Amino acid sequence: MSRVCAFVFSLFFVLPALAQGLLASVDRSQLSTAETLELTLEIRDVTQFGKPDLAPLQADFEVRGTRQLNSLNTLDGQNEATTRWVVTLMPRRAGTLEIPALHLGELHSEPIQLQVQTAEDTPVTLLAPVFIEASLDQSSVYVQAQAVLTLRIYHSVSLYDDSSLSPLQLDGVKIEPLGESRTYEKLINGIRHGVIEMRYALYPQQSGEVTVPALTFSATSAGADSERSDAAGNSQVRVASRELPLRVKPIPPGYPAGAPWLPARSLTLEEHWSPDPTQTPVQIGDSLTRGVTIKAEGLSSTQLTPLPGIEVNGLRRYPDQPQLRNQIDERGLIGSREEREALVPTHSGRLELPSLEVVWWNTREDHLEHSSLPARSLNVQDNPALSADTPSVVTDPGSRLLWPWQLSTLILALTTIAGFALWWRARSQPAVARAIQAGPSPRTLLDDLKRACQANDPQATRQALDAWARQQPQTLADMAARFVPLSDALDGLNSALYSEAGQYWQGEDLWRAISTIPTAEQAQPAQGENGSLPPLYPK
Repeated sequence: MSRVCAFVFSLFFVLPALAQGLLASVDRSQLSTAETLELTLEIRDVTQFGKPDLAPLQADFEVRGTRQLNSLNTLDGQNEATTRWVVTLMPRRAGTLEIPALHLGELHSEPIQLQVQTAEDTPVTLLAPVFIEASLDQSSVYVQAQAVLTLRIYHSVSLYDDSSLSPLQLDGVKIEPLGESRTYEKLINGIRHGVIEMRYALYPQQSGEVTVPALTFSATSAGADSERSDAAGNSQVRVASRELPLRVKPIPPGYPAGAPWLPARSLTLEEHWSPDPTQTPVQIGDSLTRGVTIKAEGLSSTQLTPLPGIEVNGLRRYPDQPQLRNQIDERGLIGSREEREALVPTHSGRLELPSLEVVWWNTREDHLEHSSLPARSLNVQDNPALSADTPSVVTDPGSRLLWPWQLSTLILALTTIAGFALWWRARSQPAVARAIQAGPSPRTLLDDLKRACQANDPQATRQALDAWARQQPQTLADMAARFVPLSDALDGLNSALYSEAGQYWQGEDLWRAISTIPTAEQAQPAQGENGSLPPLYPK
């Protein structure tokens, strides 16, 4: 009995998940009562048979036709079967209509809302078997702002596939096609017309007057009555759209000087972290990935300028390449720019990241706006594993000219004392002394480091570098503070370790810096081939 209850309980959660398997989409969400649209229903469940129940559509729509499409795709050795039903619908009334949830067995789709306007009749004197209509969504725009051009080609006769449209070219205007052309039907004065619709986003680069030129559409119509018809009754059709004026306004005088000009209908900023510093403790040397996305309606992604960079003492930045994306909706383009960077704290304590602000012009309400992300604090804890790599204290600028002489004197004194001690010790030792090698020799570790650098492997190079540094008289931080090429090479290695650009790291600079460190840093006692000191008194 308990197993039956568990099975019924599991079905309570499984069935709603299965009910989401029927996907519904439309080719457009705004139309008139005299136009048709295409509803696409899709399933990827090969165990489902039959057809969707279209009866709920009859209340608000006239079903003009249905066709079924089956496809089989192979990806990574896996076969995926897909079945689509394309349903042509014409709304019965104007207003906000809803395509209700449709059922196929236990599966059902999600409702879709449509905006339907009342159709306006076109004067009969303007109608022809084929004609073209051009319109702009607004008569004036700001410079570099978006204006949407819509071209609709109407035909009440059948057309062959040899149709063509003259290219849209405008000097000083950037043109972005808004997706592929769409086809549907529309009743005009009781006559059914096929419609071919194309849309373009126009971005004028200079203020002044712009004229959208007339575009010419040519095709071969079937069965049209014309003096130019051939023996089969076909004729060549050539129609042109009307020219459209567009007034381009300059940047408003109240816009901040020096700020990037961003005219958009809306603009938002989003921020995400991996890992989230509010949920995970942060230590020195940890890598945090911060992503900031700017999204603007009415601008392409290429118009979005880089976001202001942050400079925080105690925090190193390793930015990645920005990701640009464009999305198309009924009002045009929605451009987005995502900037990601790795942040590596080098100091413990509380680090303050300043707020991020973007200035833009709201073209819908015609005023200046600011979008911002709030400031954020990072509480960085000490990392005992990196205590040996803490940066050395910066000396006073006035003493920078003395330290080379002081260091040289100290090294000379230490070398003299060490040489005297070795000479004194050698006098009490036999002529040939065999020393036991404890671990790899410095020369072996240096060879390992050279091979790792030449292989351009940042992980192996870091391990070999730490092993070599442990046998040196000074830490890496001390050597980097005294030798600038080594400091720059270590920054490049850390950047490769803490970012996605590690596969492009080149170890040539690090090896060149290691091999050219001043003699004081890498001087080691001379050793024989077996790692022991050569005899002072060879036989």
